[in-house]
Amino acid sequence: MSKSKVWKWISGSTLASVAMFAALLFFGLATHPASAAQNRDNTTTVVDVYNPRTGQVWMDRNLGASRAATSPSDSRAYGDLYQWGRPADGHQRRKSPATSTLSSSDQPGHGSFILAPVSPYDWRSPRNDNLWQGVNGVNNPCPEGYRLPTDAEWDEERKSWVSNNATGAFRSPLKLPMPGYRSNSDGSLVGVDYNGYYWSSTVSRSDARFLFFHHGILGRASFPRAVGRSVRCIKD
Repeated sequence: MSKSKVWKWISGSTLASVAMFAALLFFGLATHPASAAQNRDNTTTVVDVYNPRTGQVWMDRNLGASRAATSPSDSRAYGDLYQWGRPADGHQRRKSPATSTLSSSDQPGHGSFILAPVSPYDWRSPRNDNLWQGVNGVNNPCPEGYRLPTDAEWDEERKSWVSNNATGAFRSPLKLPMPGYRSNSDGSLVGVDYNGYYWSSTVSRSDARFLFFHHGILGRASFPRAVGRSVRCIKD
């Protein structure tokens, strides 16, 4: 039931119907669709690119980017830096304020970057491993019909590139730039123009898997979830 339809139904209903609607709000049933939509980045322009070697369709730019990259160090193509598993709540902005208060819920309710300088280096306590998996992931930040790629999908993608380094990443259909990352310790930006770090939806114990590259190397690894990294969405 959409929000507009709900209000139309209430306007012509009895007091009992209003009470029923209040009960739905209390249990979170009526607000769930709106909440899910609010978790997504609905501001980044969606343009598809296709890799014929993998058969996958991706967005042509990072979430938060104003255009597809024209070079590996194209700052307008860098986009936002997400903490793993968080929704598009504003924390992903490269200059968002920082806080040291961890979140006990999936949606922190604010747009601050959460610092987590001590183990397990997660913005959420206790951790939740099921936040970014699939198009219906609780906090999937990708536009409707898109999702975070899995670690295995990143691996297949990089195998199709001309080289395992920043050159291969940029010359691929995805044209991946090097936005750097945001530190979970102090919120500073690190490796801008020199390194690319892209989250996957795959978890690894208390960490999450990601793709990384610079001019000399490309690989996949696990790292703490409170770090801010780039997101490139794949079509489901």
